[in-house]
Amino acid sequence: MTPQLAIHTVSAALMAAFWITAPLLVIAFALGVAVNLIQIATSLQDPVFSTVPRLAACLAGFLLLLPWMLHRASDYTIGILRDFSQYAR
Repeated sequence: MTPQLAIHTVSAALMAAFWITAPLLVIAFALGVAVNLIQIATSLQDPVFSTVPRLAACLAGFLLLLPWMLHRASDYTIGILRDFSQYAR
């Protein structure tokens, strides 16, 4: 395996991981900002109020995006296995 192939493989793995997790991170970030703004406006500092909506939104996003995430992960895996002969050299 050449250094360029190793760099390409690691780069592809990191990009696949980024694109698979990015939607959930965006959901958690956006809801976290919204909940914090509500907490600031109402002076409500209950930790449950900030945690439960974020967890529920992440779970809902995960369930809705699961087919897409599996498709992206399987595309990456198929690409790695298709080029497996290059890694054996």
